[in-house]
Amino acid sequence: MLIDTHAHLYLDRFDEDRDAMLERARAAGVGIILMPAIDVASIHRALRLCETYEGLYAMAALHPSETKTATGEDFAAVAALCDHPKVVAVGESGLDYYWDRSFDERQQAFFRRHIRLAAEKDLPLVLHNRAASEDLVRILREERRALARPERLRGVFHCFEGPAALAEEAAALGFLIGVGGLLVNKKAVARAVAGAPLSQIVLETDAPYLAPEPHRGRRNEPAYLRLVAERLAELKGLTVEEVERITTGNARRLFGLPAET
Repeated sequence: MLIDTHAHLYLDRFDEDRDAMLERARAAGVGIILMPAIDVASIHRALRLCETYEGLYAMAALHPSETKTATGEDFAAVAALCDHPKVVAVGESGLDYYWDRSFDERQQAFFRRHIRLAAEKDLPLVLHNRAASEDLVRILREERRALARPERLRGVFHCFEGPAALAEEAAALGFLIGVGGLLVNKKAVARAVAGAPLSQIVLETDAPYLAPEPHRGRRNEPAYLRLVAERLAELKGLTVEEVERITTGNARRLFGLPAET
């Protein structure tokens, strides 16, 4: 079984064919799919899907781009939803400096709150990182030192693009790296991932975004996760079955997922 650790299945781009899309995922061997949140409403949408379909799990967080207008009440709602049995992580949180640098401090403040929430709830933290690696790692280090139980801070650097040194920084902090369509599409990402041990890698699609070749430029979906596994197997000189076994084990342990669905 493959596990897609990051797919936004609640978005309206899946409304017309969600059942068929999930059937294609099952046919491709994807048995479990985790849905990261972007805001409070998306957590509720993800949880409704969890009630409808087997093998789906949710996360709870405010995407860094949403923190520009997010309120304390929004964060309180996220914290409360972390207690739902289908919520397996705090995510996606982090920093995004790519689009708008007008609220960096606000992003950072919410990021720190998410780190503390993940440690408090003893849940993995799924990180969004765009053009912000230096601050992301610095804040993680600072918050880790301040935690009463720093071992509770662990998670995934979602949509890992490199460089290789960032994978080493992530490992030192107790984090795995999430590898998706960019591994197939970009040689630089493949080079960055090549040196990371398979024990540090989980697979993801980020559907509906970042579809791998030959679907690049179209809607991504969990069925395409097998293309990522095949590219990773090629890169590591392993069989797809070995990549599937190891990355699935990594995801099960990190997110506390059941052995069978």
